[in-house]
Amino acid sequence: MHAAILAALAAAQSGAEWPTYHGSYQSLHYSTLDQINPANVGRLQLDWVFQQRSLEKFETTPLVAGGVMYLTEAPNTVWAVDPATGRPYWAYEPKMPDITYPCCGKVNRGVAYRDGVVYHVTHDMRVVALDARNGRVRWETTVGDYRKGYALTHAPLIVKDKLIVGTAGAELGIRGFIVGLELATGREVWRFKTIPEPGDPAVKTWGGDSWKYGGASIWLTGSYDPDLNLTYWGTGNPGPDWNPDARPGDNLYSDSVLALDADTGKLKWHFQFTPHDAWDFDAVQTPVLIDREWKGRMRKLMLWANRNGFYYVLDRATGEFLLGEPFVKQNWAKGLDAKGRPILEPGRAPSRQGAKTWPGVQGGTNWYAPSFSPRTGLFYLTAWDDYHSTYFTWDQQYEQGKWYAGGGVKAPVPPTRRDAIMRRTPEDGYAAVRALDPLTGKKVWDYPMADMSESGLLTTASDLLFSGNREGHFFALDAKTGKLLWRRYLGGQIIASPMTYMANGHQYVAIASGTGLFVFRVMD
Repeated sequence: MHAAILAALAAAQSGAEWPTYHGSYQSLHYSTLDQINPANVGRLQLDWVFQQRSLEKFETTPLVAGGVMYLTEAPNTVWAVDPATGRPYWAYEPKMPDITYPCCGKVNRGVAYRDGVVYHVTHDMRVVALDARNGRVRWETTVGDYRKGYALTHAPLIVKDKLIVGTAGAELGIRGFIVGLELATGREVWRFKTIPEPGDPAVKTWGGDSWKYGGASIWLTGSYDPDLNLTYWGTGNPGPDWNPDARPGDNLYSDSVLALDADTGKLKWHFQFTPHDAWDFDAVQTPVLIDREWKGRMRKLMLWANRNGFYYVLDRATGEFLLGEPFVKQNWAKGLDAKGRPILEPGRAPSRQGAKTWPGVQGGTNWYAPSFSPRTGLFYLTAWDDYHSTYFTWDQQYEQGKWYAGGGVKAPVPPTRRDAIMRRTPEDGYAAVRALDPLTGKKVWDYPMADMSESGLLTTASDLLFSGNREGHFFALDAKTGKLLWRRYLGGQIIASPMTYMANGHQYVAIASGTGLFVFRVMD
């Protein structure tokens, strides 16, 4: 096995650091650390805070590597800080154009690290390698034209000698892609186009020339299986979002998971969760990779809770569909057929007068990270349940640099008072941290919240689960039962994933809330 892969696996397995955006190549969002445990989590106290200077959404998940914490500050600044005190070492703040086009806020979710180099992406489509000692630029590569609606927002993925990134921008009529760059120089080695073009048989899944504005962007860092040498990436919605009549066909490779050869970028297999998507059901969730026995034999599995409201199990070596079960209320599909294709319920697609559909526009879940604990054997996610939207469609012509949705959505405002849980109706909707049996998709327990949540999850070897919510609470649950063990109010919306690490003999847990990164440890 490649030496760099062995080093990355060792760093993740040690638990002392958080070396990649998802914590490991398998994207479990699980840590082997257990110093913070159910017996002492009640003594968890705030130790230090990093205050973002920007008022943009703070969606960062930091890395800790080589004894340093690296995090991103919106819109495109990288910081290196002391993980025990928050003292800054350096900052890299690139000069940006006056106008860029990232969807849904000028956000940046994180960086990648390898052997003294920090890798970062920008909204104007640059990939930058920084010297980890001082933040100075080692190389810089431009991979697309931001003036056409393209943007880079996610943390890169390092696999062997490649740095892999993908573009955002589906709401502006871009054509998505994923690129593999030479780690040492930034030279482009391969490019996979998530929207096919003439010459690719998959272009036949787009009526007319609708492929030209097809979307299928990349929001989140992919996963990687070193044994198969495959990297897995989820793709976003087709464009325009809510006018499917403008793009007849299944619209590959939107709303799909792609298994790519990490060396060449060649497609090994794909699975499309929502063909001809009419509801903006991006498949930009995290591919979670586990090895488990499935019906009497060991299989390489991929666990995927999709925005469309269904939970899936796939064979990640072949892409074979193994299981699909709804994990929230949904009414757009009667179910899934034997190959995992949705059987549509008539009358639920967007219409001129509006179609009331579950789940709502944020989906049954979204891009926030799930978690799998090897100790409990459970799959955890942030779910939005009993939540609907009314979807409308209208005609719209593509114009470069302008929003290209072809419709709109009306959604109820969920309740925010804590007692609303006891008196909610199906019209309200609610969020929950939900634990599923990964082999059946059945619910094991729920931790419901009054308001919605856009927080990712973290589990640890002491059977703790950390998460947050839109109200600004950061909390710890018993990962086996869902019982609340600890909670703190941080005062700002949480739209990020927690992480944990060791420094100076102490285990820390960190979460971005509002415009601050809050870092906790157990106090004696």
